[in-house]
Amino acid sequence: MALISTRRALAFSGVLAVALSATACGSGSDGGSGDTASSGGTSSIDCAPYTAFGDLKGKTVTVYTSITAPEDGPHIASYKPFEECTGVTIKYEGSKEFEAQLPVRVKGGNAPDIAYLPQPGLLKTMVATGAVKPAPAEVVANVDKNMPDFKEYGTVDGTFYAAALGANVKSFVWYSPSAFADKGYQIPKTWDELLALTDKISKDNPDAKPWCAGIESGDATGWPATDWVEDVMLRTAGPETYDKWVKHEIPFNDPSVATALAEVGKILKNPAYVNGGFGDVKTIASTSFQDAGQPILDGSCYMHRQASFYAANWPEGTKVAEDGDVWAFYLPSKTAEDRPVLGGGEFVAAFADRPEVKAFQTYLSSVEWANERAKTCGSGGCVTANKNADASLLKNPVDKLSAEQLTDANATFRFDGSDLMPGAVGAGTFWKGMTDWITGKDDASTLDYIEQSWPKS
Repeated sequence: MALISTRRALAFSGVLAVALSATACGSGSDGGSGDTASSGGTSSIDCAPYTAFGDLKGKTVTVYTSITAPEDGPHIASYKPFEECTGVTIKYEGSKEFEAQLPVRVKGGNAPDIAYLPQPGLLKTMVATGAVKPAPAEVVANVDKNMPDFKEYGTVDGTFYAAALGANVKSFVWYSPSAFADKGYQIPKTWDELLALTDKISKDNPDAKPWCAGIESGDATGWPATDWVEDVMLRTAGPETYDKWVKHEIPFNDPSVATALAEVGKILKNPAYVNGGFGDVKTIASTSFQDAGQPILDGSCYMHRQASFYAANWPEGTKVAEDGDVWAFYLPSKTAEDRPVLGGGEFVAAFADRPEVKAFQTYLSSVEWANERAKTCGSGGCVTANKNADASLLKNPVDKLSAEQLTDANATFRFDGSDLMPGAVGAGTFWKGMTDWITGKDDASTLDYIEQSWPKS
């Protein structure tokens, strides 16, 4: 699936201009024309495209998301043109307890104006409360033009609610190029080669482990382990069976799922292979996903499977590049020709339909925002779902690598399975089940537990 276009982005089109019909609440705008200097005096902001939003000075839009420090900085910076030109203040709040707390807030009548939902399954749950507002026409037009491949994920029962925001690649293994070079290790091209390399590293390095891992993430603890299963499921069962599994057309304890889990267990539950820098297998459950890959830097472990956005978690000064301190290779499949790619992203859901909220939604679905996101990017994780974004603005090597994976004509892209499942499973029993699995529960009991939790209707 192509997510990022290699051609240069189009200028702000009439899609944003017609936002006036839905979002204008006055004839003047504080930044309505001309240029406004951006922070630091590094550039100027052309406010002309924002005049369509009208006079929104003094308005506030609240944003609630699971994106926390250090990944939140580039997001907040990307709002600056919108804020300066419209006069709207974006109040950003990131939380590790997002998935658990958002339903509580909505039920208590304290919903944010905008929430970035990392799971389409959670979107369905929120839509069922009646609190989510359908996307305005301007957002629909932007999505049809800029990210049509993602439209289905923001649609519930035929109504479109949420435009895609960021896009990430999860099928990566982080490693130290210098450590591999010193030992003469080659990047594996197949799954069997990866397992053989894992075993060789284990035998060659008695004071280190081939892998480090961590699945602790507050109320979302367990999600990195579900990513492992999904990535391996794509490789052992294939995309068609993967789709059936996600839709529950086959049970969660189907033999194909059991095969994938057993394959993951060859690595994550082998005490000879994990958990470098932290301890035994069970420490995976208590190690935060942010900390999990750090032992690569001191040689305590050699590999860490995690998404492209993990680039933001390396310490300041770490060179993330093919010739750097750390880099990433594609998680191989059964053959070198097979190219399944697991990915994810966030979706912009609105719980209010005030003019300033609609205006911000429209901005986030535009080429203008996608390009600003690339410009403000820090250490990676800045690829968006917008296919008309200017790919040349992606300066970070990890983002370029991600864009290459997502636009590879030979790749078979699938969205994160747990994110597509009903929230009670994908953001509930699947997370908990995998955490219990890491700490000792057997394969069959784990899969049975998750299967029995699947909603009956």
